Amino acid sequence: MQTTTTDPRLTENGVLFTVRVDSQNRECVILKEALEKLSALKSIDAADADTMEVFHAFEATINGVARRLISARVPGIPLVMNANTFHAPCDVLNDMPS
Repeated sequence: MQTTTTDPRLTENGVLFTVRVDSQNRECVILKEALEKLSALKSIDAADADTMEVFHAFEATINGVARRLISARVPGIPLVMNANTFHAPCDVLNDMPS
């Protein structure tokens, strides 16, 4: 079973949270820059919402990405999720010259 095990908490750099994957807890931190990127993708004005509000708005997505990274054995204690973590892969066809 894969679930969040502790309440997220605000840090100087972002939000620290814990997920449980394969019976092990793993601390993760999502940086403020990543939260700002997520809020921009959904047209949420990050200036109008505080960091924890943005985190909670995207909590399911953030936890899902964290679990996938942990399952892929991405290193780091805590696992750091920055803006690039949420960068969508390029469409190869659009990148090819005409």
